[in-house]
Amino acid sequence: MCGRFAFYSPHEAVVRLFGVATAPEIEPRWNIAPTRFIATVREVGGPREVAMLYWGLVSSWAKEKAIGARMINARSETLVEKPSFRNAFRRRRCLVLADGYYEWQRSGATKQPYFIAFDDGQPFGMAGLWERWRDPASGEPLESCCVVTTAPASAIAHVHDRMPAIVPPEGYAEWLDPTNEATDRLARLLQPCQRGDLRARPVSSRVYDARHQGADRSRPPGLGGRLPAGPPRSPHGCCSRAHCPGCRSSAHEYPAH
Repeated sequence: MCGRFAFYSPHEAVVRLFGVATAPEIEPRWNIAPTRFIATVREVGGPREVAMLYWGLVSSWAKEKAIGARMINARSETLVEKPSFRNAFRRRRCLVLADGYYEWQRSGATKQPYFIAFDDGQPFGMAGLWERWRDPASGEPLESCCVVTTAPASAIAHVHDRMPAIVPPEGYAEWLDPTNEATDRLARLLQPCQRGDLRARPVSSRVYDARHQGADRSRPPGLGGRLPAGPPRSPHGCCSRAHCPGCRSSAHEYPAH
C-alpha cells in the first residue's frame, strides 16, 4: 500500500517534468498523510493542470465524506471490477506528485519505516484516480483521489509486497487522456517499476506521526546525511550542472526549498 509520501519539488520542476503550462507554488511536505489535500496533475477537457485533491476517494454516490479515509489506495489488479474504482479508471485518472514515499517493513512485532525514492532525486507521478462528490446535506463539492498500487519492484520487494504504480513519463499522455477508455492498454502502465535506481532507506519511527515533517524541514523525518548517488538539486528544479549555475555542490542532499 501507500499511506505516506513526500513532495517538495519546486513548481519549476513540475512544469518541466509533467508538461503543465504553469503550476502554483505548492508547500513542500515531507510526511503527507491521508485525508489531506495533495498535488496532482490531470486533464479535464483542456490542457494539463495541477489540482489539489483530497486524498481518500469519495465516489459520487457515497453518502458521506468519511468513506474516503478507507479509500486511499486501489489495487491495479481489480480496478475494472470494483464499483468504487472502475468508472474513475475509465475516465478520471491523474498523477499524484511525489519525490518519495514511505513503507513499513514488518519484523516480528516491530515495523521499520523506509523512505523510497529514485537516486536522481527527480519527482515522479504515482498513478491516481479521482472523483467529484457533493455533500448531500450541505451541497458542498469535493474532488478526491486515491493512489493505485501494484506489485513491488524487485529492488524494494524486501520491504513490502505492494508499492504505488509509478507511471513512466512516456506514458503520461496515455494515462491522463480522459477520452482514452482502453483499460487493457492502460493496465500495462501499472506494472512494477522497471527502473534500477529505486532505493529504500531506513528512517526514524517519528514518521508514524504526520506532524513530524523532518527536524529542519529539509529531509524526511529521521533521514539525515547524503544520498549515495545522483546529481545535486538546484533551487530551480534543475538536476544538471551544465544547465544550472546553482548546482555547485559535490554532494546530493534532500533539498530544502
